[in-house]
This record gives sequence, structure tokens and C-alpha cells, in this order.
Amino acid sequence: MNRLNRRQFGLSSAALATASAVHVGSARAATNSPNEKMGVAVCGVNGRGMSHVDGFNHDSRTFISVLVDVDEKVGQKQADKVEKMQGRRPRVVRDVREIMESDDVQIITCATPNHWHALIGVWAMQAGKDVYIEKPISHNIHEGRALVAAAQKYGRMFQTGTQCRSSVGVRGMIDFVAEGGIGEVNLARGLCYKRRKSIGSLGDYEIPSNVDFDLWSGPATFTEPKLTRQQFHYDWHWQRHYGNGDSGNQGPHQTDVARWGLQLERHPNKILTYAGRLGYQAERKDADYVDAGDTANTQVSIYDYGDKTIVFETRGLSVDNSADTELNELFQSTKGNKVGVVFYGTEGYAVQGPSYEVCRAYDRNKKLIKEFRHDNKQHGSLNNVHMSNFIDAVVSRDASLLNADARCGHLSAAIAHLGNTSYYLGEGNRVGAQEIEDAVGGFASRDDDAETLARTLQHLRDNGVDLSQNGLSLGPVLNFDPKAEKYIDNEEANAWIGRQYREGFEVPAAENV
Repeated sequence: MNRLNRRQFGLSSAALATASAVHVGSARAATNSPNEKMGVAVCGVNGRGMSHVDGFNHDSRTFISVLVDVDEKVGQKQADKVEKMQGRRPRVVRDVREIMESDDVQIITCATPNHWHALIGVWAMQAGKDVYIEKPISHNIHEGRALVAAAQKYGRMFQTGTQCRSSVGVRGMIDFVAEGGIGEVNLARGLCYKRRKSIGSLGDYEIPSNVDFDLWSGPATFTEPKLTRQQFHYDWHWQRHYGNGDSGNQGPHQTDVARWGLQLERHPNKILTYAGRLGYQAERKDADYVDAGDTANTQVSIYDYGDKTIVFETRGLSVDNSADTELNELFQSTKGNKVGVVFYGTEGYAVQGPSYEVCRAYDRNKKLIKEFRHDNKQHGSLNNVHMSNFIDAVVSRDASLLNADARCGHLSAAIAHLGNTSYYLGEGNRVGAQEIEDAVGGFASRDDDAETLARTLQHLRDNGVDLSQNGLSLGPVLNFDPKAEKYIDNEEANAWIGRQYREGFEVPAAENV
């Protein structure tokens, strides 16, 4: 067993109407379920997984048959809640492999840590199950390719958990942009200005006794039986061995909307990132403090698609009273989180955020010209509508109904992987503002990159970061082949396309699914 030490480590009502009359496929004939409903197994129920439970519980065509969680205590606790919801207690299992041949499971959903997403999806589709997987659907590009290939090979329905794709408001805004509502658009900016506190000091911490850590590790290298973070659950997001930082946690929601609005059904050609994990020393007033996370809490990634540009910004320190004048106007807020997307057109702006239910369009003078809303009471919650869209496709066996299929999820997750790779490769290259400005100045982009850099540096200063002592890291420009899905003439970067898998937990290559 490999080990690392602590330092290495379109909504369809037609399908709804005909649901009871449509056969769901030969691999799904026997449900052994109440009233012939389709059984759902939800994997990972300590957080987002319970939203999966809620979504399927609200659709009369499904019931929750199994909860899968390596934390036995969590699984049993959540089973109590599900029993109250549906009047029938789901089975609780630790190992997802136990349910792959179960007749009472037709759908498998995944809300586990990121490093498990792809393997569960591939195994499920190989077993003839349809799958719903949270964003990011993959931990790396290799895994996204495998999921796309498996969905195609086995004819499975695959939905990505990017609920904006099912939002009436977002759909209205996207149509408005496509119809020329704000003129020609070739730049979108995604924002994750979302406070993230330190996850605690880097150290050695005990693994909870009720967790099977070997199984939890799964495809990731099994580390020494100690944690380097204080909190076992959730904070794995900020350790790259398991998570992808906020560019991969929050980011796929916004980069997916950005791609959608720019009509980009491909990977970018070039990527450049400057980033760092900064500010926690200043907060703790301890220059020697080392946070246990190793993903960026401040990050700007620029993606060149040739004719269009996406910029994604992450800020994990305080975002109150920021000096981002234009963004404050567009988001109608000077305080608090700003999570969303701005489209820049020749005749105005279109904005998704900070809520998922409201989008707005402005003229060039930032005067509101149109608003787009998803009314939860009228249309249903985004979570439930997105789940039902998936079930529509499952029942009809028509993948064209899916609002966020495997390729959609792969392209949006890959944006995070590409940006993070530039950061990881340049992590030791801490530089001053002028060097970053020179680098972005030579990069093909439709953004005012110098202005974006200035705002980012001011944000760090406002949070007490001494930039003379703690500079941002500048990653290399990465040239990417969108068709081959590999970096061009850069083997160091290509090493980040996949990862070393443990025996028995290998995510196969796309051609071998």
C-alpha cells in the first residue's frame, strides 16, 4: 500500500407526464421498490448529499433506498431523517461497491469528497446505473474524460450538480446575451469572493474512530494514519490531495455559467494564474503560523479561448467594504460575499449573482434595463428542479433532455484543474506586482488585467498582508491542446492531468472504461 508522509501528501414536462408509462431500460427493469419507483443510493451524506435526498424525495418517481457513507455515525443519523421523510428507512452501507449489483438501486448520486467523484461515477455506469454527481465531477482532467466516455459507452444518464443550468432566471439571461441584448460579448468574469477562515494549524491530528480512513482515501494515496488538518469533514476542500480549493468547489458553478454565456463548448488554449494562500498569519498576528490548507485562498486565473476570455477570481479573506467600485455597482452590494458572473458586452453588462435566483442586465452606464428571476415558489427550488430534469432523462432514456450532462461537467471542472495546475507549477515563484503585471501584459486577454491585478493587491493590503514579505506566486503560461486534452510541450504540467491511483481504486483511461 502506497503511503505519503505528512509533508508529501430546458425543463421537460412531457417526460414527467409520461413517466409511469415509459420503461427505463433493460438494466433497470427490476426495481423491487414501492409502487415501482426508482431506487436512489446517495453517496456522502454529511453535507450536500442531504440536498440530494431532499431533491429525490420531492419527486414521486423515486425513493431513497440506500445511504452510503464511510462514517457509520453520520450514515445512521441521516437514515433516521430519511425514514421520517419517506416512511421507509434506507439501508446504510460504508462501501459503495456493495450496492453496484443491487436491484433496489437504479440511480447513484455522489456528494463525497472530490477525489471519489469520478470512480463512483465510472463504477456506477459500468454497473448499469444512472448517475448524478456533484461539481466538480472530477479531481483532475483524466477523470473527467473517463466519465464522458463511460456515459457514452454505456448509454447512461449523467447529470452534473450545477443547478444554474436549470434556473429560469439564468436561462433567461443567457438567452438575452445570445440575442445581442448587451451587444457583442467576448469576456466573462467569474467571482468567488467568499470568506474562508483558516482551517487551523498544520499538524498531526487523530482520525475519527468511526471513520474507515483507508476506504475514505480510496483513489487518493493512503497517507500516514494521522490528519494534517484539525477538522476531518469538509476542510479536505483546502488540501489538494483531496479537494481543488474554491476554484474547484464554488468555481464550477460560475465558470459553467461563463462558458454557457460565451457559447464555449471547448477547453481554453492558454492559461495563466497568479495566486497564494495568504493573510492567515496577519489574522493570527503570528508570522510563523502555517495553515493546514495548501490550495489558494487568493487566486486569479485567466483563460484564453482565442476569440474570447474567461477570468476567474477567488478571494477567501474578508471582502467587506471592498474598493471594487464597478463590481459593487453591478452586484448592488458593497459588503459581504460576491459570488457570480459578469458578462462584458459592447452595449452593457449582464450579471448572475450574488444569488442564484436573480440575474440582471445593465446598459453601458450601469442603468438596470432588465431583470431575470427564478421564483422558487412558482418554478420550484433550483435543487429540486435540477433533480427532476435528471429524472426526466432517466425515465425517457433521452440524454438530450439533460441540462448538465457529463461533457458539460467535464469542461467546467477542467477550468479549475487548468488554473490550479498553473498555480501549483509556479508556487515557489513568489514575485512582486511588476513581474505579474508584465506577465499578464504579454498574455492574450480581453480583460483589463492590470486593473484586475491592482484590485487583487489592494484586497490583500486591506486584509493586512505585507506584500513585501508575502507575495503572490506567478504560474507559467500553459499552452493546452483542447482536442487532445493535454498540455503542449510541458511534461511537468501533463503530470497533473491525472494522479497515481492505489491498486483497486484506479480510474481507467477514457478508452478503457
